[in-house]
Amino acid sequence: MMKKILKFVSLMLIAILTLVGCNSKSSTKGSGDKVLNIFTWANYVPDSVVKEYEKKTGIKVNYANFSTNEEMLSKLQAVKGGEYDVVICADYIIQVMAKDKNVLMAPINKDNIPNFKNEDPAYLDQSFDKGNKYSVPYTLGSQMIVYNPDKVKKEVTSYADLWDSSFKSSLVLIDDPRSIIGVALRKLGYGINETDAAKLDKAKEELKKLKPNVKLFNADTPQDSLISGDATAGIMWGSQASAAVKGNPKLKIVYPSEGTTVEEDNFIIPIKAPHMKNAENFINFMLEGKISNETTTTTEYINTTTTAKPFMSQEYLNNKAVFIPAEDLIKAMHILDIGDTAKTYDSIWSEFKQQ
Repeated sequence: MMKKILKFVSLMLIAILTLVGCNSKSSTKGSGDKVLNIFTWANYVPDSVVKEYEKKTGIKVNYANFSTNEEMLSKLQAVKGGEYDVVICADYIIQVMAKDKNVLMAPINKDNIPNFKNEDPAYLDQSFDKGNKYSVPYTLGSQMIVYNPDKVKKEVTSYADLWDSSFKSSLVLIDDPRSIIGVALRKLGYGINETDAAKLDKAKEELKKLKPNVKLFNADTPQDSLISGDATAGIMWGSQASAAVKGNPKLKIVYPSEGTTVEEDNFIIPIKAPHMKNAENFINFMLEGKISNETTTTTEYINTTTTAKPFMSQEYLNNKAVFIPAEDLIKAMHILDIGDTAKTYDSIWSEFKQQ
């Protein structure tokens, strides 16, 4: 009799533990959780905005960083489109992901993001995601040169100037293959999305010539080495350039004569986002005029909404690191998906960094 009672008690305990386990799993994955997992570049969503969102919604934000779009894609593939709720990434990598047979992005339900109406049509329906099936614009950034005129003998006006021997061991470059290989291509007079093998071989040779001038690669804070004086010139994105000039007002910003690279960064929601409703809620929050302005004023990128402008300061509107002069915007190019040629770019980049 005692054995039967003990067996019954054991079975009841197993049942209870199973239920507890199921409830535990559902609380981790359920859309009702007060959790949001963001995956993007470091400091790309301002702390003040994150805290404001947490205070308003009671949702805890977990922030994870990547350095390159390719790194992001590898991680998202590894977790099969799960783990993260919102990813902020570049235009061309969205184009890459949309072409994959196992699409890692969930279609955007615009009915659940009413502030989508605040987006400026100029940034919608782009070639990398027609109809914005998978993406919601966040910001637009541009690439530029920053240099210290007190430490450089010549005036810098182009990418080509950085190949000068006077820059030996003094350049800082963003750690981004498409951006920097694109610089070599522009120097040669080619487009940044080149797939011709002969032209890419020439770009590889140009990078070999540039390498002696490179002191370091830094994806997140290339401006720091310019501010400290460790580097005399560098190639970086606008927000980084603005931070550089704030840290050392003597530094000069240059839009290269060959033409700059622009990048539209977007929100996407992974196909297996554990907190889908929270993701939609967060994107909607980020498109509010006041919040959107707070974001781009802090990160110093171009705002993609129409409702943020009334909140913009004159300082932000006059920031050369943010707004591309009209004559330079005409020559600007977007990075696009280059298909299997991406492997060639990876090979060129690996060889460039290791030489």
